[in-house]
Amino acid sequence: MGPVENIFMKIFVFVLVQFLFLSMGFSQESIKDQHIRIRVLAPQIFSSEDETVMGLYFQPDPEWHVYWQNPGDSGAAPKFDFSSQTADIGPILWPFPARLPIAHLTNIGYEGSVVYLFSVKPKSTSDVEIKMNLEWLVCKIDCVPGFAKINFKQPVHSAASRWKAADLDLVKKFLARVPESADSAPLKISMAYLDQGHLKLKVKSASDLKTLQIFPLNGDFIHAATPEIDANGDEFIFKTTSVTAPAKLSFVAAYNNTAWQFNDIPLSLTGAVSAESLLSLIFFAILGGLILNLMPCVFPVISIKTFSLLKTKGKDRVKDCLLYSLGVMTTFVLLGGLFLFLRSFGAAVGWGFQLQSPAVILGLVLLFWLMALNFLGAFEMGTSIMNFSGQLKGGSSSFGTGVLSVFVAAPCTGPFMGAALGAAITLPALSALIIFLGLGFGLALPFILFAFFPRLLTVLPKPGPWMEVLKQFFAFPLFATVLWLLWVLGQQAHTHGWYLASIAIFVVSLAIWLSKYLSSQKNIILALVTLIVVGGLAYSLNLLGSPTSSQITSNWQAYDEAKLKEARQNGQAVFVDFTAAWCITCQVNKQAVLDTVEAQNYFKENNILLMRADWTRYDPKITAALSKLGRSSVPVYTYYPRDGSEPKLLPQLLTLNILKGETQ
Repeated sequence: MGPVENIFMKIFVFVLVQFLFLSMGFSQESIKDQHIRIRVLAPQIFSSEDETVMGLYFQPDPEWHVYWQNPGDSGAAPKFDFSSQTADIGPILWPFPARLPIAHLTNIGYEGSVVYLFSVKPKSTSDVEIKMNLEWLVCKIDCVPGFAKINFKQPVHSAASRWKAADLDLVKKFLARVPESADSAPLKISMAYLDQGHLKLKVKSASDLKTLQIFPLNGDFIHAATPEIDANGDEFIFKTTSVTAPAKLSFVAAYNNTAWQFNDIPLSLTGAVSAESLLSLIFFAILGGLILNLMPCVFPVISIKTFSLLKTKGKDRVKDCLLYSLGVMTTFVLLGGLFLFLRSFGAAVGWGFQLQSPAVILGLVLLFWLMALNFLGAFEMGTSIMNFSGQLKGGSSSFGTGVLSVFVAAPCTGPFMGAALGAAITLPALSALIIFLGLGFGLALPFILFAFFPRLLTVLPKPGPWMEVLKQFFAFPLFATVLWLLWVLGQQAHTHGWYLASIAIFVVSLAIWLSKYLSSQKNIILALVTLIVVGGLAYSLNLLGSPTSSQITSNWQAYDEAKLKEARQNGQAVFVDFTAAWCITCQVNKQAVLDTVEAQNYFKENNILLMRADWTRYDPKITAALSKLGRSSVPVYTYYPRDGSEPKLLPQLLTLNILKGETQ
């Protein structure tokens, strides 16, 4: 046979093989790529009567792995895009996985080979044809992405499906690892709730929970690391991310080689709390409220209350103390109720949210300005500003003083308040309101003692002409408060905040002076014009943008969740200062500790990344980060160790020794 005949013979054989290959229904059934081989597991002949489960057999090289539908801290789940006109194709059935520690990360996937399964139901007796577009990631430490297209075709007949025994055994093996319905599970997840920034699953089972594995499907909210089991052995404790908590969660639970899937478990933000824990929280709330009396932001209001007591005597003093206390506790409960109400509708607000509004700050600036002018005798307000709550028929303005003290003082979170407020956002509404009532009780406690032990009031000096001098002196703490609030406006809205607030002060002061020389009708018109002007200024303030990151000092970076995560992955320690301009405790700690040369040198020597989360104006990302830490107020000082372990919350009052001791 000559060369030409040889060529024609080869072509003939090739065409014949291809014809037989296609006519018998064979197709491309395996792929070899970098560090992985993929093979289709399917019957040689499909049954037209039954639904058949087939699969894609992923075989990574030794020590390499592929991923589950939730890949964990890194990696990516494979993607499957199937299309067919001759068969109905079901969703991917995922065998339950294993946790794969990689350095300080945890991935979720398969240590060796795995079969990703799916069902196929022929539409007729025609051949089953499926176009498969595949994407995958195979990893050891490095990762290699892969892509492939498979055109699959096999014949159909009316009898039972016909398999190769080895392929059928593989499909059955991994089909047994696909999670069953939760209804058939020998365990029950009775509750899922958030507690101090952690997710807790309460599990009821007759078996030892230490051998139970639970894998979250919500990988963007729950960390992949193995959960802890609480001391009672009936709760799994997961770490969570700063992503907003979903309404429902899903999990796969596995004992040995059997698994069950629990879908759409409601996530409660109001987890159960024991009576002992609630009593402890109430105690700390009362203690935190009591210490709040010593905070600088409360002093101007306390000075008003003190002056009120000096003007009265006997039963009137007791009455003043009770009304003030009632005003404090009522306002704490109402403000707390509003706080909880807004959060229940998905608003990511935090405690002190009222001072995140420039318009509210402007209103307080004008209020304290007018009160200070009144104390200096620049004008008389008749029933006075503070009498809006009580002095209509010989009563007292003390209730109004209590309202104002809470409104101004609440954002000044002091020691013990942070934990109480953080717990309040995860408790049932009634328990949370009791916490807020405890805070109010603590703030009002000195005056409650005066009311129930009137003899304590005898230590106060008797009224006399000297009180006029004291009244004028008390104007200056109010002026100091005005300056502080103007500075807060400057932080919220740049220099425009100062400018617009100064115009408002000028307009209101001018209106008060003019009112002395105008008739009652003209004063009504003047008041309306003043309100319109001030309202316009307040509206303009809210339209102004937030300060830029240029306000962050050179050693501090603006808070960035992605940079924080990257630093932790690189083994770098991170210190985050959650702060706000209206938080006086925050400012004191900055000047006394955090921004000192000694502290900055310490951070630099220990290669600690510094981030400042400025909450002066509303920021949903910072609010979410605080919620993750179980906090709803500032200051919060958080240290993320370089070994990737749990973050540490530092005390709210810092010293350099505390800072160094907590960040070792």
